[in-house]
Amino acid sequence: MPDEDDMQSLVVRLRTIEQERDAWRARCDGLTGERDEERATARRLRGSGSYRLGRGLVTLARDPMWLMRRARRAVPPRRATVKRPLPARLYVAIGLDLPTLREFVQTVRRLVLVVPDHRAVVLTDNPEFSLLRKAGLILEYLPDRQTWERHRPDHPWDVVLSERLSRLYTEHGATRVSFVDPEKPPTLPQMLDTTPPVRESLQQS
Repeated sequence: MPDEDDMQSLVVRLRTIEQERDAWRARCDGLTGERDEERATARRLRGSGSYRLGRGLVTLARDPMWLMRRARRAVPPRRATVKRPLPARLYVAIGLDLPTLREFVQTVRRLVLVVPDHRAVVLTDNPEFSLLRKAGLILEYLPDRQTWERHRPDHPWDVVLSERLSRLYTEHGATRVSFVDPEKPPTLPQMLDTTPPVRESLQQS
């Protein structure tokens, strides 16, 4: 049986262990509080604009393409839009000499610039039509009646003209055909008028 001195030593040691335990508990509680404060500080820091800006600058410095990739992901994809071409209008300018044809082509070009509601296709029988290519219009050529009949008398020129108009009408998706008076081609004000003095054949596609 332990004597009184041994019992006293055990009591002292037990108290010492309890004190050390309490000290460790207090220390752990203090560390837990510090941890919670650090976590709260970190959350506030991450939520601040300065932190986000600084982090973004660091990321951008490490990877310059990061911002572009992120912006590309953030932008919703755009739907492809198909732009329909403007309807075409056929201008049959048969029998015009080169100066008159040039003036008419320039008139049509100004018309399209003022009222851009159609694409202009000019059919001419003037062999020098290629000199007007820079006008920005679509120029189509058909040999004049005399030249055609001299080389192809078996196929009437009027039929050829009709066939050519039908093909151009289909190829260009035309909605209107205008026949120009070679003696008096229309001026721009006349073409802008609601009742221009131009003999027209309207066709619906």
